[in-house]
Amino acid sequence: MPTSIHDQKIQLRQRCKAIRKGLGEETRQQASRAICAHLADWDIFQTAETILTYMPIRGEVDLHSLLTDFPEKRWLLPRIIPGVEGRMVFHLYDPNNLIVHPFGMAEPAPHLLQVPLNEIQLVLAPGLAFDRSGWRLGYGGGFFDRFLQDFGGISVGVVFQALLLEAVPHGEYDIPMAWLATEDGLIRVSGA
Repeated sequence: MPTSIHDQKIQLRQRCKAIRKGLGEETRQQASRAICAHLADWDIFQTAETILTYMPIRGEVDLHSLLTDFPEKRWLLPRIIPGVEGRMVFHLYDPNNLIVHPFGMAEPAPHLLQVPLNEIQLVLAPGLAFDRSGWRLGYGGGFFDRFLQDFGGISVGVVFQALLLEAVPHGEYDIPMAWLATEDGLIRVSGA
């Protein structure tokens, strides 16, 4: 009997977490620096003024250097709305006003200025894994997929090359990225 997409994702998440952990801290740091360098040299990044990013958790690609190297950008972070399934709002990044969400990631304090979705030009989205068609394997909450349904800007999946897979299972509510960023460079997704 075929396994459901949901079950396939659960199994794949376990494998991808093990792969990412197996990379080791030094390799992840070197790869993160290379990914930041590729993004910094990219003309779309250079012209984008308002960028949604994330604070890394559990060994994700670390993009902190972009925030410090490009302070003139209008950096935003998502905040998960408690009690509202899968909904995020977006706040200006302020390193002195971050709180830890129960999921473990740093997010903006609720009192920081909220920015409407339509002002975001570029999103740098985390994921456990991606495939070359831009499909994303997240942690199962659906937050970024719900956001991407209404997003009109450019989306970039940020991932270690070791987690750029042949195929990621996806369902009707999953939204592919337009670009991928790995330590080996930027990849424009076909059809994006």
